[in-house]
Amino acid sequence: MLDASTALLPVPLAPEISLHLVDAPVGLFDLTGGEFRSDVPPPFWAFVWAGGQALARYLLDHPDEAAGRRVLDLATGSGVAAIAAARCGAARVAATDIDPDAVAAAHRNAAANGVTLAEPMELPELVLAGDVFYSPAVAPQITGQLRAFRRNGASVLVGDPGRGYFPERLFELITEYVVPVPESLEDTGELRTGVWRMR
Repeated sequence: MLDASTALLPVPLAPEISLHLVDAPVGLFDLTGGEFRSDVPPPFWAFVWAGGQALARYLLDHPDEAAGRRVLDLATGSGVAAIAAARCGAARVAATDIDPDAVAAAHRNAAANGVTLAEPMELPELVLAGDVFYSPAVAPQITGQLRAFRRNGASVLVGDPGRGYFPERLFELITEYVVPVPESLEDTGELRTGVWRMR
C-alpha cells in the first residue's frame, strides 16, 4: 500500500463511521509527489469523497435498502459506502476497485468499524457507486458495468456531486445532501451531492 500518513477519523456526513484518512490539508496528487502515472492509481482511498459520504448517510438513514441483501461497492475507494451497508445488516458486502490498495484500505477501514467485507459475488442485489463519473474515460466503462448489474436485477445507487460526466438521464434523484469536503481536495468546503437510483 502507498505510504500515506493517515489517522482514524469520523466521516463528516456519517460520523457513525470512522476511516483511516489523510489528516493534513493536501490534495490527491500531493501524495504522489505531484506526479500522475497511468500505471499507479492515485490514492483515492486516502480521502472520503462526497459521493461515498452521501451514499453512506442515505443507507444509514434508510437501512432497509441494504438489510439482508448481497451488496457490491464498485470503485470502493475508502470503503465508506460498503461499511455503511454492512452496518445496515446486509447479508454480504464486497468492495471492488481497480486499485488493490483501495480494496486493502476498505478492508482495513471495515475492521476498524467492526464489520467484515467479503469477496466479490456474481449477482449482487444492490450495487453502490460513489463519485465514479469523474473523467470522460472512466464514465462510459462505469455506466456499462452499472447497466449490466441493473439488467441482472440489481438495484443500483450512485452518489454524485455533479462531476460532469454523470449520465443523469439513466437515473432518478432520491435525495441530496450538502457534504463537507476538504478544501484542499475540492477547492470548496462543501458539495451538494445527490443520491440517485438507476432506472
